[in-house]
Amino acid sequence: MKIVLPGGTGQVGGVLRRALTAAGHEVVVLSRRPGRAGEVLWDGRTLGPWAEAVDGSDVVINLAGRSVSCRYTDENLRAMMDSRVDSARVVGEAIAAARKPPRVWLQMSTATIYAHRYDAPNDEATGVIGGDEPGVPGYWAYSVEIARNWEREQERAATPQTRKVALRAAMVMSPDRGGVFDYLLWLARLGLGGPVAGGAQYMSWISDHDFVRAVEFLIDRDDISGPVNLAAPGPLPQREFMRVLRRASGMPVGLPATRWMAAVGAFVLRSDTELLLKSRRVVPGRLLDAGFTFDHGAWPQAAADLVRRTRRERSRARRAAARS
Repeated sequence: MKIVLPGGTGQVGGVLRRALTAAGHEVVVLSRRPGRAGEVLWDGRTLGPWAEAVDGSDVVINLAGRSVSCRYTDENLRAMMDSRVDSARVVGEAIAAARKPPRVWLQMSTATIYAHRYDAPNDEATGVIGGDEPGVPGYWAYSVEIARNWEREQERAATPQTRKVALRAAMVMSPDRGGVFDYLLWLARLGLGGPVAGGAQYMSWISDHDFVRAVEFLIDRDDISGPVNLAAPGPLPQREFMRVLRRASGMPVGLPATRWMAAVGAFVLRSDTELLLKSRRVVPGRLLDAGFTFDHGAWPQAAADLVRRTRRERSRARRAAARS
């Protein structure tokens, strides 16, 4: 197949690009700063010559959007909103204008759309959309509004020949440097991977292998459209999640952190505490109902696999550097 990845230069894009290319597909990445073969210039806002890559393609997987790993200032929150909404709108325009439109458009969304809650998991049928939870910072509602507008832009697109799926993805865990797993493993190895603010908040996640497999599954399943949760079936409280990761990495100690300590750490790392403190208890209802099976559905197995792969890849990188 010919697969177009708008915004495919980040961590998740790298995961998909490697896997889909290895599977024999032609992958075209739309990027604001193209620098490799197979990358095409776009601005994420306006139609241009890049739309020719969409015309005649089989699949579009739109991953574009400003990284959430930043301080949640008003400016950054607006950039998150605009980059997601604008890119979804213009991808829809390109598909609508195509002489031969793709048969499926997978649009990245986020599990953050669901409410901060502890009492029950959120699936697509019964999950509670967030935005008005009591006792949480007011700006958390803006993150939910970003997700809602992101999905709404895809829904509005006039693409009758193209099936549309919104990927409500949890954190994608891969060995890549700079990804979320790299950060969590770094904390665990430093002995800082203990409970944060008590650690009762749930962490939802999906391994990179299962993320790719789920994307391939959704490409093939012509009967599935609309929102789909991409998350492993076993979300865990943060304290248990990190305990498992510490054990996999060989670190017996995990110092706890209070809410204010988390705020200080997030400030130093130029990130935000919402990523640590919001309880994302998300489960893959539609995937499981459709017969999808997870290779890494349990966190202990997935964590051990990710630590092993990370060590192997870092060792290879060190050997390559020594040879050069």
